[in-house]
Amino acid sequence: MLYTRAFIGMALANLFTTTSFAAFFSLPLFITAQGGTKTDIGVLMGAFALASVLGRPWISELVDRLGRKHSYTIGSAMMTLAPIGYLLLPEDLGLARIYWPLLGLRLGHGVGLAICFTAAFTYVADIVPPHRINEGIGIFGISGLIGLGLGPALAEPAITQTGFAGFFVLTALLSGAAFLCHLPLRESFRMTASTPHGPSFFQVFRRIDTLQVSLLAFLFGFGISASGNFIFAFAEAQRLQRASLYYLAYSAAAVLSRVAGGRVADRIGERRVIAPAFLMTGLGFLSLLLPPGHGILILAGALSGIGHGFLYPSLNTLAVRDQPASERGKITGIFTGSIDVGILLGSILMGYLGDWAGFDAIFLASGLSLLVALVVFRNTRNWAVVIRPDGEAAAQ
Repeated sequence: MLYTRAFIGMALANLFTTTSFAAFFSLPLFITAQGGTKTDIGVLMGAFALASVLGRPWISELVDRLGRKHSYTIGSAMMTLAPIGYLLLPEDLGLARIYWPLLGLRLGHGVGLAICFTAAFTYVADIVPPHRINEGIGIFGISGLIGLGLGPALAEPAITQTGFAGFFVLTALLSGAAFLCHLPLRESFRMTASTPHGPSFFQVFRRIDTLQVSLLAFLFGFGISASGNFIFAFAEAQRLQRASLYYLAYSAAAVLSRVAGGRVADRIGERRVIAPAFLMTGLGFLSLLLPPGHGILILAGALSGIGHGFLYPSLNTLAVRDQPASERGKITGIFTGSIDVGILLGSILMGYLGDWAGFDAIFLASGLSLLVALVVFRNTRNWAVVIRPDGEAAAQ
């Protein structure tokens, strides 16, 4: 059975966590209000991913050793406390006076989210039926995709009507709701004295199949970094009042692609899904080069959302399928960490690129990186063998 109480409970927790996280896509407005530049946006937004990257080895070990639920408890508590720290920052001193405290908060906030995401997706990989793992991860991910749309949509009126103080309170409450939702859940896996020790994080990382998926995840993260970091600033520069339309279209398209094609990858294999998904996501970012308007924001969000809707669960499944439970935390950590490395480098490099050549250069680099991922995927050999539900081995 796929839709168990544990599945639904973790999905609700993930919805609130992701909504809180996605609301911070509007943080560039806070940074620019303090006098920050595109480079400052790139560095401060990228710091979130930096913390995730640096903490990934011990986070992955934590999820395997302490357990998925207990790790999520720690992560969601950090996600709840972080916005309170932002709330304490004075808004009238300029960015230079609050830069280092803000950077520190971004780092701590990023660690909390990394723990939550690693624990949640590993938890789901533990509890879904093996022959429906692609569908299970994909449907579970809908909760996060809805959050990606809700977060910015809630952030805009919160900032407009209550200022940044009300915005930070809202995000703390959302993360607090995630903390409460996961508490009744039972632990899905925890190492005991009799559990085989298994390979280390870096031993798993050096495997050829893990490296291949990690490279694709990195390019995916690099490309989508423009989505989370620069859409609000781009819309503000173009005098577009509803930047959240992009995220609503992105979320809705991704959700529809998961619902309509929930079992496609399980039936035909991940390889047949990943290539067109990279293409669709890349075209979404390239469409932002068209003359700006709310219609273009919706088009770009929809195209990228469809691609993301198929791409993330397919890559995730390619990473964890048929792997032992004692290693799934490490593998999920490597996969999500590779995305975070891409987001980190993309945020920083695109911030500098944007200051030098404008927003068009940012979206061009995003789209091209995803098309490069498509070329890499099509030309990579020796992919891991995926076992289909009927027991037949299929080279992926």
